[in-house]
Amino acid sequence: MVLASFGLLIAVGLGSFGFWLTAEATHASPPPDPALTGHFGRMFHLPPFAPPTNAVRDALMELGRPGGLMDANDDLATGPEALINDPDLSLINRNNPTDTAGVTFLGQFIDHDMTFDQRSRLGFPTQPITTQNARTCFFDLDSVYAGGPGGSPELYDQTDHIKFLVESGGQFEDLPRDPINHVAVIGDPRNDENMMIAGLHAAVLLFHNHAVDLIRTHYPGIPDNDAYLLAHRLTVWHYEWIILHEFLPHVVPQSVIDDVLTNGRRFYNPLHNHAFIPVEFQITYRFGHSMVRPSYRANLDGDNGQPFFGMIFDPAGEGTPDPVDLRGGARAPRRFVGWQTFFDFGGTYSAEAKPNKRIDTIVSTPLFHLPLGTIFNGMPPDSLMQRNLLRCLTWQVSSGQRIASEMGIPALGDGELAELQPFRGSFVTSTPLFYYILKEAQLREDGLRLGPVGARIVSEVFIGLLQLDPDSYLSMQSSWLPTLPTHDGTPQSFRMIDFLAFAGVDPISRGQ
Repeated sequence: MVLASFGLLIAVGLGSFGFWLTAEATHASPPPDPALTGHFGRMFHLPPFAPPTNAVRDALMELGRPGGLMDANDDLATGPEALINDPDLSLINRNNPTDTAGVTFLGQFIDHDMTFDQRSRLGFPTQPITTQNARTCFFDLDSVYAGGPGGSPELYDQTDHIKFLVESGGQFEDLPRDPINHVAVIGDPRNDENMMIAGLHAAVLLFHNHAVDLIRTHYPGIPDNDAYLLAHRLTVWHYEWIILHEFLPHVVPQSVIDDVLTNGRRFYNPLHNHAFIPVEFQITYRFGHSMVRPSYRANLDGDNGQPFFGMIFDPAGEGTPDPVDLRGGARAPRRFVGWQTFFDFGGTYSAEAKPNKRIDTIVSTPLFHLPLGTIFNGMPPDSLMQRNLLRCLTWQVSSGQRIASEMGIPALGDGELAELQPFRGSFVTSTPLFYYILKEAQLREDGLRLGPVGARIVSEVFIGLLQLDPDSYLSMQSSWLPTLPTHDGTPQSFRMIDFLAFAGVDPISRGQ
C-alpha cells in the first residue's frame, strides 16, 4: 500500500533517488555503536551563578514548587477538553499561534536522540567531563536503531530482521511491549513517557520499514545488509532535514540560524572537532517544557467513537491499565495518536491542529506533579521545574546575564527580573540560566520563540552537531534535497507531515 501511494516517486523522482542510492551505497556506514558515547562539556568557562549551598538549593526549590511563581495554576477541574477549547482558560498560560502542538513532542524526541544523563545528582556539583552521555550526541536516531539488528535483535522483526518490530492492540500502531508489564521494548525507555512521544517513535519504526520496502522494490536482490544501511540513511537524512528546516525555525529566529550557517559558530567550537553536548545547552533546551499544554486531544474518535481528551499527566491515572491521562506505558484501543491534532496537514485538516503554549516562565500545572515512572531514576522531586532549576547547580553553570555578556548580547535588566527578589536577592542580578532563558523569550520574543541568548546556544549546538557528524547529510552532501514525496511536490518543502505520510500514520492513510 505504501509503495502504491508513492508511484509518483517511482515514475518521476527516481532519477535523483536512484543516483543517491548507487553513488552512496558503497560508502554507507552502520549506525554508531551506542556504547561509544562521549561526555558532557562546557561552552563557557565562567563562574557559576551561585554557590552550591543548602540556602541556594532551598531557593531554587521554592522558585519551582507547585503553586509557586512558575506554576500557571491551570484550572484542572474544568477538564482536559475545556483547557483546550475555552480561550478564557488560556489567558495566563498563553497559546502560541505560530506552533502546533506536535512541535513540543518533536523537540522531546530530538532531545532523547542526542542526550541522556543517567549519572549526575540533582543540585550537587558534577563535572561534565566525568558524566557520560548515554546517547551518541549526533542526530543519528540511535535512540531508535540502538545497536542495529546484530546488536539489538529484540527491537527487530524475527521474520525480517532488517525491519523493526511494530505492534498494535489498539486501533493503530503501538510500540512493541513486554506482554506482562507493557514496558516498551525500544532503544530509549524515555520514548514511552507519554502517548505522543511513543507515537513519534512508532512512526519512525514504520518509516524505516517502508524505506526498506522501497529500496527492495527498486533494487531487487539487494543484500539485506545493504538494504538496511540505505534505509537507515534515508530515514536519518530526512529526519535531519526536518530538524534544520522545520523544527529549528519554529523555536529560533531564522536570522540567527542564517547567521550561524553563513558566518559560522562563535561559541560552540569543540576541541579537535570532537562533538559533545554542552551543559549550557542541556539546561537551555529544557525551554520546551514551557511549551507543554496541560491537556491534549490525543485523537478524534478513539474513545468509543468520541475524541480522546486527556491531561498530559493526571494522578488519577496512576496504576491503571488504561489511564485517563496521556502517560505512556499502557496499551488500549484508544491509546493512539491522531496526528491532525499535532501537525497542520492543510486543507480541511488545518482546523484540527492545536497550538503549543508559549516559551515563558508560566508553565502548565501538571508538570509540577510528574508521575515518578516518567523520571528515569524514580526519585523526587516530582516538580519538573524544580528539577530543571537544580540542574543549574548540578552543572555549576554561569548566570544568564554573564553568558549574555560573554556573547556580547544586552542582558535582561534587574527590573525585568525583580520577581526573583523574594526567593534570593542575588537571583535578580545572577539568574539561574533555565529561568533566564524562559524570561528572555517571554520579554524579547513574546514567548513565540527563544530570545537572543537561548537562540544562539540552541542554533550553534544543533548546527554544530550536524556539521561535526561525518555521516550527516550536511557533512556528506550539503546540497542534498529530500527524495520522498512532499505535500506540495517540491523536495525542499519536506516536513513532518510528509514524514508521517511516508510512515503511513497520517490521517489520509488512516482514512480519518
